[in-house]
Amino acid sequence: MALAAGVAHADNFALTYEAPGVQQSTATLSVGGVETFDSVPTGYNAPFKTDFGTGGAITGTYSGPFGVQINGADQYGGAGGAGRYAAAFGSTPYSLDLTYNPTRDPQGVNYFGYWLSALDRGNVVTFYRSGVQVGQLTPGQVSSITSLDANYYGNPNASFLGQDRGEPFVFVNFYDMNGTFDKVTFTESPAVGGYESDNHTVGFFTAPGGIPEPATWALMLVGFGGLGLALRDRRRLFGESRAQDL
Repeated sequence: MALAAGVAHADNFALTYEAPGVQQSTATLSVGGVETFDSVPTGYNAPFKTDFGTGGAITGTYSGPFGVQINGADQYGGAGGAGRYAAAFGSTPYSLDLTYNPTRDPQGVNYFGYWLSALDRGNVVTFYRSGVQVGQLTPGQVSSITSLDANYYGNPNASFLGQDRGEPFVFVNFYDMNGTFDKVTFTESPAVGGYESDNHTVGFFTAPGGIPEPATWALMLVGFGGLGLALRDRRRLFGESRAQDL
């Protein structure tokens, strides 16, 4: 699908999603890695860095105006039903700033994927390059394109199996088809619940993975107005999540 951008420039993004219960990407990456948050203390954290297990090829810095909240696995998140996950609420957005080592990754970062758990209608992810917004996706757009079926609803992990049945749990892949990006932001707007995610995966893709959106996995981009018009008749908003837990 096309991600909307709120500025003059936007990249062509494509979206795929993994099968129900899959909590990691099946994309093929020439360089890439995963941040599981399992080594980050629970609670609110000062900015912290990760190399996603790439040996320094790609480095990411997580930060937020009030820190970055990390939770232990529960009914709302934690891939595999264990470990930890990142969360944002209406007043506590956070961002991921990306840099790459041109001697190890000469092409940059054009792929991001994450296990998006307990998805609600406030979860918004936005992509930037050099301070310019190049793409954005809201859960209303995800639901309209993917038409997530009942198999995605409820926590799929044995520790919390079937809990939170009112919300979908899905791994989503984003591919920048004609550019790269260096920042990803995670915002809960409107603030109807929490924005839980895990297994943040970054890299340079060589082949897409997952289930393509029904029409095609590489559409021409449109602006906010055009996207709203295209999805107006198909949009299904997710139900509200739990109250903000601060």
